[in-house]
Amino acid sequence: MRARPSHLLVVAALALLAGCAGSGGNYHDPNMDFGSVKTVAVLPFTNLSRDSAGAERVRDVFVNMLLASGSIYVLPNGEVARGLNRLGVQNAANPSVEELTKLGSFLKCDAIIGGVVKEYGEVHSGNAAANVVSASVQMFESASGRVIWSASSTKGGISLTDRMFGGGGVPANDVTESLVNDLLDRLFKQ
Repeated sequence: MRARPSHLLVVAALALLAGCAGSGGNYHDPNMDFGSVKTVAVLPFTNLSRDSAGAERVRDVFVNMLLASGSIYVLPNGEVARGLNRLGVQNAANPSVEELTKLGSFLKCDAIIGGVVKEYGEVHSGNAAANVVSASVQMFESASGRVIWSASSTKGGISLTDRMFGGGGVPANDVTESLVNDLLDRLFKQ
């Protein structure tokens, strides 16, 4: 049986869409020596998802996987919270440049990481359902408060197989780990 040109066009379009779905932008400050970043603080992530605990879950996985990389020391979340409280930072997920520099000095860290969880949880399409996680993360130099790294990623979602045959997709924690792996790959591969 011969493939029709219209079928080939549909397959090519689906392949193009699948290739675009998982990655977002990436920025590395070309003037920054990332080798000098030894200690980081990770702020609470902003939650824009429908799941009230989505940002906490993504931050927890991000902190654990960054620490597990062995290349950067991550301050404990309690230390970061103590610093935010002691300095009276009003919006812990989105501090001003002045607050970032004060926090960096107080915590004695080289960089501060903040993030936004845009999507976390299950999406539905017809009979199919799957988990999707989407986040953007930024790293700020603590001495100046300037952005030195930024990346976005989206993982999970309903695949073509899920649409055709139904299915539940991948567990949310596996999707979150995939997202964090993608973000960390972008951080360490300059």
